[in-house]
This record gives sequence, C-alpha cells and structure tokens, in this order.
Amino acid sequence: MGGTSILAILYVLAASVLGAGGQYLFKAGVDRGGAGWLSFLTSPWPWAGMACYVAVMGLFTSAFRAGGSVTVLYPIYATTFIWAAIMGAAFYGQPIRAVHVAGMLLLVAGMALMGVGNAAK
Repeated sequence: MGGTSILAILYVLAASVLGAGGQYLFKAGVDRGGAGWLSFLTSPWPWAGMACYVAVMGLFTSAFRAGGSVTVLYPIYATTFIWAAIMGAAFYGQPIRAVHVAGMLLLVAGMALMGVGNAAK
C-alpha cells in the first residue's frame, strides 16, 4: 500500500469508527436537547462527539507519524460512511438496503483501486 504501515492503517480505521460515532453523538444531542443552542451545548452528547473528533485528529497524526500516506489513508477514512450505516442500524433501527450495500461495495472497491494505484508507483 505505497509504503504505508499496517499500524497507520489501523489508526485510520479506528479514526473512521470514531468519526461516525461523533456524528451519532451529535444527533443524540439534538434528539435529547431542547430547541435552542444553549440546551444543545449543555448536553453531554455533543461534547462526547467533539471528543471523538479530537481523537480522530490524534489518530490521523499518529498514522502520519507511523509512515502513512495521505493518498492511502484518506480513502480508508471513507469507511466512516460504512460505520455510520452500521451504527444507524444498530442504534436507530435505520435499515441498510441493497442500494446501501452496493454503495459500500463500491466504496471498498474504490479504496482497493486507490491502494493498487499507489502500490504501482
């Protein structure tokens, strides 16, 4: 994968899970908060979501320090969409339809092609 270490890839996969989790924590803050900004900001859920994003940035920094290439790692971070769909199904009962699975497969195929393209350098 273009000289990118497995450790860097694992950091970014963890970041993608946290990135999706951060979105659902923000949603939880909206769902459980009142109508105004103040009620949103006083809820613990958005703060937990922001903590997820801080962790995402820390994991990206660690991935780059571990020898990660942006052109390899960023497509892997796109798995955030897959994790979000799984979390939506698990926590909100949102269905994962065939068209969603097709999109996920295309995403994975795109990541594989990006990896092959980087390895061919």
